[in-house]
Amino acid sequence: MTNDTPVFDLHRDFEAFRESNDRRLKEIERKGAADPLTELNVKRLSDRLDHYETVWARTPRGGAKSDEQDEVKAFALERKRHFHGELDMNTYRQYKAALNGYLRKNNAGNNVDEIKALSVGSDPDGGFAVPPDMSGRIASLIFETSPLRQVANVVTIGTDALEGVNDLTEATSGWIGETEARSETSTPKIGEWRIPVFEQYAEPRATQRLLDDAMFNVENYLSAKIADRLSRMENVAFISGNGNKKPRGILTYPAGVPSSSNFSVIEQVPVGAAGAFPSTNPGDALINLVYTLKAAYRDKAVFMMSRATLAEVRKLKDGQGRYIWQPDFQMRQGGTLLGFNVAEAQDMPAIAANSLSIAFGDFNAGYQIVDRQGIRILRDSFTAKPYVKFYTTKRVGGDVVNFEAIKLLKFAAS
Repeated sequence: MTNDTPVFDLHRDFEAFRESNDRRLKEIERKGAADPLTELNVKRLSDRLDHYETVWARTPRGGAKSDEQDEVKAFALERKRHFHGELDMNTYRQYKAALNGYLRKNNAGNNVDEIKALSVGSDPDGGFAVPPDMSGRIASLIFETSPLRQVANVVTIGTDALEGVNDLTEATSGWIGETEARSETSTPKIGEWRIPVFEQYAEPRATQRLLDDAMFNVENYLSAKIADRLSRMENVAFISGNGNKKPRGILTYPAGVPSSSNFSVIEQVPVGAAGAFPSTNPGDALINLVYTLKAAYRDKAVFMMSRATLAEVRKLKDGQGRYIWQPDFQMRQGGTLLGFNVAEAQDMPAIAANSLSIAFGDFNAGYQIVDRQGIRILRDSFTAKPYVKFYTTKRVGGDVVNFEAIKLLKFAAS
């Protein structure tokens, strides 16, 4: 079995999504509103696209596949071998559970023909002799966050702040004749920016007996949970932090067009309607956003938005009826919008009146992340006996350094 099956399923479902959304748009044009069943079908197919992207995003690169990925592949193989394509995922799961029960207990549904004398499935008949495995993996709730570290500029320093230079003006020049007098021209001036690092901390605790007797490595578990939490905290700050004891986010600066006299502003491009894309030519707002950015930054530019916003963007078409979003079969998530990659950032706000729900730009040029050190964990088994405290710290900073490299789409009429 190759990796082609999930890609084929994504392609098939994207085609079905396009057909259903076309039908929805025609119903709105003809009747003023879409049929509820059509709306439901569009949402279902959009959720399926999210499902495939989530499965692929959780698949380790070059390593073992996740259980969910394996189930998708096994389902496709069973459908192809024995059911000639006439099998859906829910039926396959029921079939697999029934087969598993039959093999373990010789029990086909409710028709019990024979129960073995010693059965793992029955505690009095031997089940007590086979305790459940408690050393397997831990199923964890997934907390979505933002991938700003993947697209921004990141540097590690050995002090408490990073400083750099702003070059906001230019030298003047002019045309002159061969023998004319040369007057003095102006000299460019430079400025300075500074990004301090701020401290994050956590201090969970566990009893020494739990650490000694637990059937999995509690210390490793706590370390992984803390690292994930600190990562999500900093990602929120990179988007919406106010700069007070934390990094400053891209959404916190006033609106304006950056200039040499007023550089610390970020341009906000209105979508043309309050809290939604316009009903007429909705994709034009995204085109305006793209071409508000200077050409020098567009080569490395990406869109950044939440999953809910991306679900709405998927439904948009250009003037020729072509979808402006396309799935990316290579990256397997995000897709491309008007030819630019899309980064799903769950910390970006959902679409609402006056919301800044979509960012576009060269974040590597525009946003600077500063790391002072990695995560440090101090294991303290003395000050709170019988508890062991895990005092964890991390120092990180972040701020916009090039304000003309980032643009924001504002869901407002003007």
